[in-house]
Amino acid sequence: MRVLLMSYGSRGDVAPLAALALELRELGAEVRVCAPPDEEFADLLAGVGAEMVPFGRPVRALVTGTPPSDAAGFAAELVGAHFDTVAAAAEGCDVLVASGLMPAGARSVAEKLGIRYVYACFHPFEIPSTHYPPSPRPGPPAPPHLTDNRALWDFDARKVNALYLAPLNSHRASIGLPPVDNVRDHVFADRPWLAADPVLGPWQKMTDLDPVQTGAWILPDERPLPADLVEFLDAGTPPVYVGFGSMPMRAATDVAKVSVEAVRAQGRRVLVSRGWADLGLVDDADDCQAVGDVSHQALFRLVAAVVHHGGAGTTTTAARAGAPQVVVPQYVDQPYWARQVAQLGIGAAHDGSTPTVESLSSALRTALAPETRDRAAAVAGTIRTDGAKAAARLLLDPVGGRGVR
Repeated sequence: MRVLLMSYGSRGDVAPLAALALELRELGAEVRVCAPPDEEFADLLAGVGAEMVPFGRPVRALVTGTPPSDAAGFAAELVGAHFDTVAAAAEGCDVLVASGLMPAGARSVAEKLGIRYVYACFHPFEIPSTHYPPSPRPGPPAPPHLTDNRALWDFDARKVNALYLAPLNSHRASIGLPPVDNVRDHVFADRPWLAADPVLGPWQKMTDLDPVQTGAWILPDERPLPADLVEFLDAGTPPVYVGFGSMPMRAATDVAKVSVEAVRAQGRRVLVSRGWADLGLVDDADDCQAVGDVSHQALFRLVAAVVHHGGAGTTTTAARAGAPQVVVPQYVDQPYWARQVAQLGIGAAHDGSTPTVESLSSALRTALAPETRDRAAAVAGTIRTDGAKAAARLLLDPVGGRGVR
């Protein structure tokens, strides 16, 4: 079987596809992945032996530079890439799995080629539910009187249409397909796949959709930690890790300074992850070290707590490691993951996206409490590790996958 996986987004959108690609290849499938042309994504996919087909603009440059000023124009650009690069990559494939930033044209490509289509998301909070409102999107905010979650999700569908409907239907017409009237629901289809851990991100059914929850798609990272990092870890008590992944953190110097001061106020050493914001050290004291791209799966088992932005991958990795967490959410799904961490008792949700020494210190006191450490250790044993394997088997099972269209 030939499988095409596609996603446009940051590392948190591409790494799960690498995990699935690895499992699919071990089951004998041929795998091709459409992803942004960033070098680190190419390295990630090469590491699992998947063929990469680059499409769209480099994501890191968009995140750390000036974002597109014309959201509708950028949406139309992505739709065009679906019907061009992604469509060409799908030739000869048996199934197309779409994820990431609204893959508006992917289902149309599968429809035209007559192949199976699956939409996968990495958190439940983008699937309409009465339990929570939608995340913000480009476009006008919801009217103040609109407070019911169902009404807010209807408004969200209209915002998606405003961005994607015209270019999508134009491209569909060009290949002989009829128009659609609701882009979001068309993309999701009837049975989207939810690649999130059932403990951390359970699906609460309150809509007509019936997702297939596979568990998170986790790519094994067996890289040894760098020697200088091991030396730092061995030189004292477990440090607190501070990192914000691919988040821009535009006031990076201030964030690094605040984070180091807040951690030191708890009597702890500090590990600062540079990330896409290029965070760095604020002085040359020996209680603080900066790290680059290292294995979180190895590192998080050795730290006192993890301060992060609340991406699905980082949240899941910290939970698996039994590391207490402080989530400083920036946008999209991250506030929801912060809430989940707090509700599970495995850490603290920082109030807002910009920490101060006082606010981060307060959250750290919760995360570093003995009862939080005990709870995090208990929850760690419940986190599934077979999500990608389960998804790969389901994808290749012609019987079990018939209901997913």
